[in-house]
Amino acid sequence: PSWDFFCLYFCIVNRLLKALTTIIMITKLLKVVAQTEPVYVPSKKSDNGQLAKSMIRLKELGGDYEDEYICAMFGNLALCKFAVGKTVIASLRFQTHELNGSVFQDVVANDIQNI
Repeated sequence: PSWDFFCLYFCIVNRLLKALTTIIMITKLLKVVAQTEPVYVPSKKSDNGQLAKSMIRLKELGGDYEDEYICAMFGNLALCKFAVGKTVIASLRFQTHELNGSVFQDVVANDIQNI
């Protein structure tokens, strides 16, 4: 193979690797710090073209300086109200993606259960 072919192959593989997203799922015991009121956002996946969305702030159990997560909740989960200070079991999805040379991370709550 020629050098030009190798360069083209390398560029294509490099572009494909950058386009991949990384998804990690975790389930943890967390404490509710705050939650926003649900709003409706446009959605092609929803029957009526709108999907409920709410943000929730969750903190790991322990001291004052434990890690916190700002998570998006969608659909029926976004309509649920969780009491501040309550301990919950949350299943979170961490997803990263690259766009125009910058890396972004989304945290989505797939399920939250009161305990």
